[in-house]
Amino acid sequence: MTGNSFSVSGYGPKRAGWTRLFARDSLARRLDWPILLSAIALSLIGAALVYSATRNRTELNEGDPYYFLVRHLLNTGIGFALMIGTVWLGHRTLRGAVPILYGLSVFLVLLVLTPLGATINGAHAWLVLGAGFSLQPSEFVKVTIILGMAMLLAARVDAGDKQYPDHRTVLQALGLATVPILIVLLMPDLGSVMVMVIIVLGVLLASGASNRWVFGLLGVGVAGAIAVWQLGVLDEYQINRFAAFANPELDPAGVGYNTNQARIAIGSGGLTGSGLFNGSQTTGQFVPEQQTDFVFTVAGEELGFVGGGLIIVLLGVVLWRACRIARETTELYGTIVAAGIIAWFAFQSFENIGMTLGIMPVAGLPLPFVSYGGSSMFAVWVAVGLLQSIRVQRPMSA
Repeated sequence: MTGNSFSVSGYGPKRAGWTRLFARDSLARRLDWPILLSAIALSLIGAALVYSATRNRTELNEGDPYYFLVRHLLNTGIGFALMIGTVWLGHRTLRGAVPILYGLSVFLVLLVLTPLGATINGAHAWLVLGAGFSLQPSEFVKVTIILGMAMLLAARVDAGDKQYPDHRTVLQALGLATVPILIVLLMPDLGSVMVMVIIVLGVLLASGASNRWVFGLLGVGVAGAIAVWQLGVLDEYQINRFAAFANPELDPAGVGYNTNQARIAIGSGGLTGSGLFNGSQTTGQFVPEQQTDFVFTVAGEELGFVGGGLIIVLLGVVLWRACRIARETTELYGTIVAAGIIAWFAFQSFENIGMTLGIMPVAGLPLPFVSYGGSSMFAVWVAVGLLQSIRVQRPMSA
């Protein structure tokens, strides 16, 4: 970057300043607008749902009904700025910074295990920054696992030395992912661990690695889950969540309360819902954590099947376009990064909506773009920036 001009590899001829945004081969023209507009729409819908869930919660909003709404919009704005910065830097530039980003993310999750870590909503997974702000480092680990594994798995393939990653490279990539996953498991933040394992599977499948690695990893995952259960790594509340999932009638006023109230809220919405801000379950504050993990219940009750379906369709658009980006890029590195993001968004969305419907266990995962939470919002918008960078830096003929 020099003076008032910039150039990014693959964007076309270098032009002065922001006038380049309006050129025929411009950055704006190469952006994937369906992903961008869908993500913005999801974030704005989330703002309305978060406001509905918290405007009457005086014990949470400090007497200000707009407290969570303003913060959600602020988080969205910061996330959008991070997306722009990610596109401007480019995924190829970030490839060279992976060791620094990976080391920083591991350092932050390690800090959670020190006295600096804090427990919020039952999960010891946070760093309190002060002034009402907190950070969940495991959200950013999802990004660095994707970038780190992609860097290792694609290095020799993109250089033309190999057609697919060899066994040694796969082992190195798995080792890179295992370190932060084990640290997050010690918190324990089981929901984030589940997402990270799915990301690793998606990355391996996209890399062209031998299927034996995928099946072997699945076997290790099953054995690891049994070991975690038997060794007592999980906290009691996490064990109770699985028990309530296996038996929905178990203790409906206790461990099964969240999911029972969530199903009541969604079921009462019918086709078009009771109207925004008019849901009796939401207004009555019957559903816990409704602005974060259970935000979909607000949509189900107040916007009905139509509103809940719209959220699912918008998430589907993001995934569809991400699949197209992964398929069209000519470099393995870009394909792997896109595939990791697809696995992340797909599983986390399915788990979040599924737990409100009672078809998945409660795992404490936010709904991408919709749930309240700065760390999650920042991470998903960085992921959108990576997808956009992969698209705009592909050759024009692709």
